[in-house]
Amino acid sequence: MTTQTSKRPHDRLPTEVTSFVGRRHEVAEAKRMLSHSRIVTFTGPGGVGKTRLALRIAADVRRAFPDGVWLVELAALDDPGMLCQTVAEALEIRNQSSRPCPDVLADHLRDRQALLVLDNCEHLLQECAVFVEKLARATADLRILATSRQALGVAGEQTLAVPAMSLPDMDGAVLPLETLTQFDAVRLFAERASAVVPGFAVTEANHETVERICRTLDGIPLALELAAVRLRALSLDQLLDRLDDRFRLLTAGSRAVLPRHRTLRALIDWSYSLCTEQERLLWARVSVFAGSLDLEAAEEVCSGDGIAREDVLNLVIGLVDKSILIPDEHGPAMRYRILDTIRQYGRERLEETGQEDALRRRHRDYYRGLAAEADRLLFGPDQVAWFTRLQHEHANLRTALEHCFGQGETRTGLEMATDLLYHWTTGYYLSEGRGWLEKGLAAETEPNPTRARALWCASWLAIIQTEIAAADDMLVEARAIGERLELAQVLAYAALFSGMIAMCREAPAEAIALYEEGVRRAHEIGDPVAEALARNRLTLARSVVGDSDAAIAEGERCVALCDAYGEQWHRAYALTALGVEHWRRGDDARAAELAEESLRFNRSLDDMLGAGLNIEVLCWIAAGRQQYERAGRLRGVLGRIWESLGTAMSSYAYLTPYREESEERARQGLGETGYRAAVRRGARITYEEGVAYALGEAPEEERAERPADASPLTPRETEIAQLVAQGMSNKEIAATLVIAQRTAEGHIEHILSKLGFSSRAQIAVWVRERDHAAGDPPRE
Repeated sequence: MTTQTSKRPHDRLPTEVTSFVGRRHEVAEAKRMLSHSRIVTFTGPGGVGKTRLALRIAADVRRAFPDGVWLVELAALDDPGMLCQTVAEALEIRNQSSRPCPDVLADHLRDRQALLVLDNCEHLLQECAVFVEKLARATADLRILATSRQALGVAGEQTLAVPAMSLPDMDGAVLPLETLTQFDAVRLFAERASAVVPGFAVTEANHETVERICRTLDGIPLALELAAVRLRALSLDQLLDRLDDRFRLLTAGSRAVLPRHRTLRALIDWSYSLCTEQERLLWARVSVFAGSLDLEAAEEVCSGDGIAREDVLNLVIGLVDKSILIPDEHGPAMRYRILDTIRQYGRERLEETGQEDALRRRHRDYYRGLAAEADRLLFGPDQVAWFTRLQHEHANLRTALEHCFGQGETRTGLEMATDLLYHWTTGYYLSEGRGWLEKGLAAETEPNPTRARALWCASWLAIIQTEIAAADDMLVEARAIGERLELAQVLAYAALFSGMIAMCREAPAEAIALYEEGVRRAHEIGDPVAEALARNRLTLARSVVGDSDAAIAEGERCVALCDAYGEQWHRAYALTALGVEHWRRGDDARAAELAEESLRFNRSLDDMLGAGLNIEVLCWIAAGRQQYERAGRLRGVLGRIWESLGTAMSSYAYLTPYREESEERARQGLGETGYRAAVRRGARITYEEGVAYALGEAPEEERAERPADASPLTPRETEIAQLVAQGMSNKEIAATLVIAQRTAEGHIEHILSKLGFSSRAQIAVWVRERDHAAGDPPRE
């Protein structure tokens, strides 16, 4: 039966698509380690099941981590310098400040009870060790679970060597069927075989053959799963015969001197030999992809020289059937993942063909073209689909950029990084994008159109990060190049972003003049992207100076422009700007309507900055309507959003007075203590729950004021009180919740203090009385 992980929004764990088999000892030991140590590393060879075990542990203990359980997959990461950025992406932290990524990450996790799973650290061992040690020192309650082929070697680390799955002792005795099927390796093989051959079971007639297959494969999970797939075409006896032929090394000499990865390598060799010649060629070629790929990419990059484009689909299907490619559904288009061990094997085969350099260039060319097409189609009805596609392709886009700069093709790399401007601004990648642009600008110094365009793109990212002086310098140079070469588009964007800088410097009159110049130049050359962006900012600038009618008119022009093209992202920001002005005019109903419409779109795009601005407006409205509890909770939600972004309202800081005014109103309405409590309640929920609350989608009881008879205990304290009522000791509570014993003791002291009790027995009576009043069944 398929097991699913929790659907709580802050549990970032993949759904288990096959059953988890065995590992009872390892599961228990891992949980024990996590309760005593903040850093636990699973070690073992490739294919032994470290990742699967880590995901099961994370799913089992997630209730012990109210601030989230997060998986960070490192297998596709080749650049050690991107380690922190990759972790930040997994935690959905969009660092739009200029602060170092490790500092932002440490601040974000400092007081959180969270579990971070770092998967496949072996190729970044030193970098992961330094990163983990720094993060552990900067936080109090963070737990880190790593998987690696060797230990990280950091202070306080506990390691668990993950063995192959259990097998009978090699004493020559034939075990009874019931006894044999209790061993994990046999159970795993049987379950995977039954998925391939419906009705398959280990019986009296075949159990000896099954045992020999499992023993020949040394109980390695990946080997067992790959072998089980072959039962589509082979009988058990045929499978065993071919395994014996291929794995003679396993029966010659001392088993102790044979590393387990040689067994896996032999199995992959055999799996490779069962593919057709064209399937082998495709296997080798898809190894140039990072993360995952779709069918279009496979057809474009991998066809030719022995593979016809029209044959790629059937070859992909063949590799899926042989468990080389793993289907991974994302929206309307299927994507395909490849296990790192399988990918590395394919790369070795690709090197043997002498085609590696050519394939890497084709990969680079494809993603260079993808970036250019996304830029060309940015302002239109397919915009969201393109944003989503680029997010799925981020690992491949990064690989293509690395190829450009690594091979000295810096102009191509700079052009590609420039085309990806909106990918950098709408996702988790702003700092990375600015890094690529600055790398290209440092290499391509000739004052040409490519450099001028990259300068204004980089300036926008600097403005978002509030690096105003750096942005100004880049715009001065971009404008000079634009004037010298008569580049109308460059001059339009230079005016637009210079207006943003003027607003940051509290010079709205100057900003309005620059925005108007940007609108005029953009309209003249037919650039709707620049025109929409300039009109959007012009709306806010006119609002700030109190020119209300002009602000409304400008915002409506921006919405009309976006509607004409079917564009949604700039439109959502225009709605936000209009919402601000309608709020200033006292039309709360219209302001809320606009902010909520914008927020629903920003949620669909996962644009946290846009959502934060929307929730700011809704918070101001709540304070003005004397809905002080709601205003306080929304302020708590916003605190987490701005913390995740690393900056409060970014280049919209000139709206801060409105924020401060609403905050003061709510504080006066609730009193200091009540206001802080409301903010804490908002800060405790997830980002997704906060957006739902802002939109009025949360259950009514969550939106209501706290009832008078509500429990004075936090959710964690309530959980611990229930365990006390069950008669558990402090040590047992700590092990159950995967926390330190001293932490459990501290919680119990707080419970006693809050309830005015002096004994654990009083806590137990209190829990039972509340359960009885609520109609809950007695706890055992």
